[in-house]
Amino acid sequence: MVKVAVVILNWNGSGFLQRYLPSVVEFSRQKVVKIIVADNGSTDDSIAFLKFSFPEVEIISLEKNYGFAEGYNRALASVEAEYFCLLNSDVEVSRGWLDPLIELLDNNSLVAACMPKIISDERRDLFEYAGAAGGFIDKYGYPFCQGRIFDSLESDYGQYNKARDIFWASGACLFIRGPLYKLAGGLDKDFFAHMEEIDLCWRLKNRGYRIMYEPASVVYHLGGGTLPQGNPRKTYLNFRNNLFLLYKNLPGDILFKTLFIRMFLDGLSSLRFLSKASFGDFFAVLRAHFSFYRSFARYKAFRKEEKKFISRQTHREIYPGSIVKEYFWKKKYRFESLRWKYLNP
Repeated sequence: MVKVAVVILNWNGSGFLQRYLPSVVEFSRQKVVKIIVADNGSTDDSIAFLKFSFPEVEIISLEKNYGFAEGYNRALASVEAEYFCLLNSDVEVSRGWLDPLIELLDNNSLVAACMPKIISDERRDLFEYAGAAGGFIDKYGYPFCQGRIFDSLESDYGQYNKARDIFWASGACLFIRGPLYKLAGGLDKDFFAHMEEIDLCWRLKNRGYRIMYEPASVVYHLGGGTLPQGNPRKTYLNFRNNLFLLYKNLPGDILFKTLFIRMFLDGLSSLRFLSKASFGDFFAVLRAHFSFYRSFARYKAFRKEEKKFISRQTHREIYPGSIVKEYFWKKKYRFESLRWKYLNP
């Protein structure tokens, strides 16, 4: 069994592989590391390119596009490694990027997963949207990051150069213990894409494990390659999966109150889309809610199985207020501006 399996999920991303895979190969030459591309049923020349240009990279071919979550689950089912690194195909890594992440997990048995600092590949003075310097959520399930709240990206000037506990590690570069990934059931295939890594991290935290951010490792992420911002499909997945996330993982004593408030806030979001004539996004929110209602039976069964874990933990990495209120009403666009005991223990 290898120490680290770096697994890149690809779907018709030949251009991304040509641009970004060379850095992964160059800076991941340790003998304990295996690089794998799991192909999600691509119809472009991805496979031919890999075989010709990078014969040392292992290929796992899936027969169709299973999405991010199930694509990884199917690929990783056949991979044995102490640590998995789920790496997006549009990520450039830097020299020595693996060593701090390996060292962190080697020295902390309760840390289940970690992530590097993620910088924008297009603007290398800014953090990147999908993870930035570590992920958090507020009490209503809205995700945000050190270095990014909603669409406001911070410049990186070293303000988040301290390793710390976070709530979720980005799926753009998720470093996780292989046995725990499988024990926890992997990524939820019903999410298809978006927020599935938050769900997995929440399940691991409910089991008593820690998630951490390690700034000594740095990668550069393009982002938005498959579903760019403003795509109604992305809006649908984000709103639906956020409801899935809350229903699966919240303790029972606050579950329905939180869901009710979250649905009210979603209603306000849909009206905002309507006021901007974003009809695709408006209907995407409606479809997201109907899809959530249809999934009650499945997730009710899940909650029954996970009850002992769901009720066990409280997490200080969940912001106790509303990030919507802080951002849109109080105009707090920087993570450091939040008044939160977690920031000043």
